[in-house]
Amino acid sequence: MTIFERDAKTLELPWPFTGREDELELVRRSVAGGRQGIVVTGPAGRGKTRLVTEAVRGTDCVRVAGTPGTRGLPFAAFAHLLPESVSLQRAVQLLLSVRLLLVDDAHLLDDASAALVHQLAVHGRTRLLVVATEGTRAPDAISRLWTGELLPRLALEPLPREETAHLLAVGAGGPEILTVNRLYRLCRGDLRLLRELADAVRERGLPHRVPDSAEWEWRGPVPVTAAVRERTTHLLGRTGPGERETLDRLAFGEPLPMDTDTLDLDALEALEADGLVQVDEQGAARLAHPLHGPVLRAAAGRLKTRRLARTPVGRAAALETETTALVRAIALGDVRAVSTSVGEWLLDEGTGIPARHAAVRARFARLRGELREAAAWAREGLRAASDDPACRLELALAAAQSGHHELVAPPGGSGGRFTVASGPASARPGDAADPSEIAGGSAATWWAAAHGDLDTALGTVGEEPYDAVRLGAPDRAVGRLTGVFAEHADALARGDGPALDRAAQALEDRGFLLFAAEAYAQAVRAHRDPSAARTSRTRAVALARRCQGARTPALSGLVLGELTARQRQIVTLAAAGLSNRQIAEKLTLSIRTVGNHLYSAYARLGASDRDALPCLVELEQAQPA
Repeated sequence: MTIFERDAKTLELPWPFTGREDELELVRRSVAGGRQGIVVTGPAGRGKTRLVTEAVRGTDCVRVAGTPGTRGLPFAAFAHLLPESVSLQRAVQLLLSVRLLLVDDAHLLDDASAALVHQLAVHGRTRLLVVATEGTRAPDAISRLWTGELLPRLALEPLPREETAHLLAVGAGGPEILTVNRLYRLCRGDLRLLRELADAVRERGLPHRVPDSAEWEWRGPVPVTAAVRERTTHLLGRTGPGERETLDRLAFGEPLPMDTDTLDLDALEALEADGLVQVDEQGAARLAHPLHGPVLRAAAGRLKTRRLARTPVGRAAALETETTALVRAIALGDVRAVSTSVGEWLLDEGTGIPARHAAVRARFARLRGELREAAAWAREGLRAASDDPACRLELALAAAQSGHHELVAPPGGSGGRFTVASGPASARPGDAADPSEIAGGSAATWWAAAHGDLDTALGTVGEEPYDAVRLGAPDRAVGRLTGVFAEHADALARGDGPALDRAAQALEDRGFLLFAAEAYAQAVRAHRDPSAARTSRTRAVALARRCQGARTPALSGLVLGELTARQRQIVTLAAAGLSNRQIAEKLTLSIRTVGNHLYSAYARLGASDRDALPCLVELEQAQPA
């Protein structure tokens, strides 16, 4: 059969395929062997077509696609495969010889084409890979593919932030972490919008190169691209009484209290019902999507901007409210996400952040295990006040606990002073800090720990007794901790693996991801049950992956486990990002053999997927001889 692909989306995109390893393997398995196929669904821009295109690359695949303009034409999607006049029964017979059929944009199929796909699924001789977009009405014959359990369904989740950062690194030249966070917030998993925004920012010359780094940063307005306009037309077109004014007020001042002096409550109710506005438990209203504020502000004229924009005093008061909320969360020992829209807005617009707010944001991020973010916020604070001690402390701590760079002493030494080599979480040349002079001595502690000198590190533990627990010496913190931190110290002192697991879970529940990873890593050595130790190792690795390159003494104890030489070789290649197919070609093995080795390695490591492998391999290689 001669195949002609019509109206198919391009197979080669400007950015390489990144992440989605588990989903990719699931799709490949679903269309291999005796499987009948799979339906992949998700919102527009989630990357469904890119995923399935990658899954069928190199296979003998027939492809059809639905289009908006042909929904009224019978068998329009299959016109290049079928005669002009054909019955449904005849069409099924003609296509039963197709081994693999990819149906893209199935929600746009005409009814006859949808019925044909359904019948092919019923017959089961053709493996089907069906892609449909959520949020739009699909033909009943298509929705019955999964509701009738003819085919399994994969609802594609947003690309995680860690994988989004990697995608931006390889596709957009490596933005720094706060720019990554901004793009991630604005796009909410819409990879098409992400690519267009990142490209537009660079094409319009908006980013600035981070000094002494290969990274770039973006501050200032959001480019109103075609994709941005497409996704906000419903917003700018609101014409109900008071609705546009309410939206504009929120765009320039969110969050705002619900009172008649600031907002039209009737308009607010209508906007909330349509999902454009959210009201939190404190009765404060804000826009439902992070992209809406920048678009509304960009559309406002100068006079409206002057009328609605916060005054400097108002901005300072709103920012202080956020700073206080972060300080309170830290004091309560709960660093789960706190809304900080004002600080992010000021940063994004390039207004600048006061050093006090930046230092608190840096500490909050560091306690959450987000070390690159912590360093970035600290650097923002040092832009406002180059000698701010709190920002310098946070920068030093984030650098000392991060494995993305080396700490190096300046030539000739300087009585303990140090600089940090350039890297994702590094200070600039000249940003020096004296560990012995920074309040609390924490920087000195982690400076020594980073160089493997644990005796010196423990000797400098002062006002932060929990540092001693993290470094494996809970006896130095006796009677000086409370709550979950005391539970962690007690469990470690008793060498109680299950209790360490419980402490780690409690730390994770409160947002302390790095501390939780370290507690799980300590539990690995405390467990007497090998199965429990493997489970703790898996959890430690999974959390460590989210901590932006954390490399602390507790984590350095994680190892690959008892693997065969071939398993270790395959695991190392998989951790480097190679697919099963690429590993098979490199080692002259079958793909099935590679998969079997990985499955056995997962079982021995207690890992559930290959996402944990990079951290495992790096930590193994980082161990001292």
